[in-house]
Amino acid sequence: MSDLKKRISPAVTVIIMFGIISMIGDVVYETARSSNSQYLNLLGISAAKVGLVFGIGEFLGYFIRLISGFLSDKSGKHWIFMFLGYGMLIVVPLIGVTINWNIIIILILMERIGKALRSPAKDTILSEVADKQVGVGFAFGLQEALDQIGAFIGPLIFTVIFYFTRKNGVLQYQLGYKALFIPYVILMVFLALVFMRVKNSNLVPDIKKEHHSEKLQPVFWIYMAFTFFCTLGFVNFSTVGYHLKASGLMSDGNITLVYSLAMVIDAVTALVIGKAYDKLKAKSGKRSGGLLVLMVLPVISLFLPVLTLSHSTPLIVIGMIIFGIVMGIHETVMRSAIADVTPFDKRGTGYGVFNTGYGLALMVGAALMGLLYDMNMTGVIIAFTFATEIIAAILYLKMNNTIKKQSA
Repeated sequence: MSDLKKRISPAVTVIIMFGIISMIGDVVYETARSSNSQYLNLLGISAAKVGLVFGIGEFLGYFIRLISGFLSDKSGKHWIFMFLGYGMLIVVPLIGVTINWNIIIILILMERIGKALRSPAKDTILSEVADKQVGVGFAFGLQEALDQIGAFIGPLIFTVIFYFTRKNGVLQYQLGYKALFIPYVILMVFLALVFMRVKNSNLVPDIKKEHHSEKLQPVFWIYMAFTFFCTLGFVNFSTVGYHLKASGLMSDGNITLVYSLAMVIDAVTALVIGKAYDKLKAKSGKRSGGLLVLMVLPVISLFLPVLTLSHSTPLIVIGMIIFGIVMGIHETVMRSAIADVTPFDKRGTGYGVFNTGYGLALMVGAALMGLLYDMNMTGVIIAFTFATEIIAAILYLKMNNTIKKQSA
């Protein structure tokens, strides 16, 4: 029992510490992400431009991980990439000091680049600590749950400002962005403290990397195609937030509030789906067996544009609850599964391909939906989502058959 405690406790400690770092980080950048669309709308930027900016930002945030992940693994300096990536969050409070939309767009893109620098290093440590100790599903689920506590708290900053000032103009938005400098400072101080704690206590085990000559298996490529089409048809909050602001269905405070609700759902989903992933993997006896938990993703994603782009507040709220569930699955199972469908020496390549494909799907989907929304073609957005998610469902069936053959 004591031996088990020795093996598990350090892993859980590292996961919780990194989760708290992510939580404080989310207070900074998720606050901005919940308000950026409305702020750009206030400055007169079209939905097409907003969608394109967010799409490019998401693509950069994932594509650059190909480079940062390789450099992080090659150098072994994971903490340097974490400090650099989190340090770049300083651009978020800087959004509040300008109304020049060109500068704001650069700052938004820089925030995404910062995430690209820190994420591979953090995911590498988490997957190494969790594998064969607490389960990658549980690790990424707990990480995401703590992460989303920050995503829930953060947007409330704008809600409070709008409530007490009784206004939601440019000055109020700028005040909200500037206020994020406080959690940014707390984040960097805590990151430094965690670094010293982990290094001094050897909480991250020195895991030997085994080398294999295996190639990426067919299930990996089917999985990649599945995640690409699931993500391509996913309705990004940049489109939803713009719709709510442009249609006047909700006040700016309520928009950030409903986004916070989605983040709470995201956190709960992450814990449940992460545990289900590990249990299903253990039951199947195959490392890729946990992928079967993804069967619900294309189905529930079909409802997102119908609900979130409607003109009914209750339907929009229901849609945002589903949005949170989908995000919870995206941020846990989609990420943790890469560790189970790739041999260790191909894991960097696997994460690189995944991040590039995921980012490309987000970019194309967000840009296209923003353009279609500008053209008042909500029906086409719904049809597009239906088409992509049906393709994803077909690919899921193919993936399911492949896993069953491996288990036979």
